[in-house]
Amino acid sequence: MLLNEKIKLLRKNKNVTQKELADTLGVSKQLLSGWESNYSVPTIYKLIDLAYYFGVSTDYLLGLETEKKISVSGLTEEEISHVAQIINDLKKKDKE
Repeated sequence: MLLNEKIKLLRKNKNVTQKELADTLGVSKQLLSGWESNYSVPTIYKLIDLAYYFGVSTDYLLGLETEKKISVSGLTEEEISHVAQIINDLKKKDKE
């Protein structure tokens, strides 16, 4: 998956509009649209901002890392355990 496709997918998964994401990143909606359409690419600084906003690594956005990571910072140990159990259940479902 290309960078532009990942940006669009992550934005849609987070249920935010191009305008909302653009405002958060301090760029125009047109510039963000260009990133998603593969007409332009974000600067390294905006790439870092995107990674931070979506909770992924820049390597993930650039296709150097295929695994997506989930931040559990701010969760209790019990909540982390619940998240881990959901992930395990979903992995089992995929194998069926």
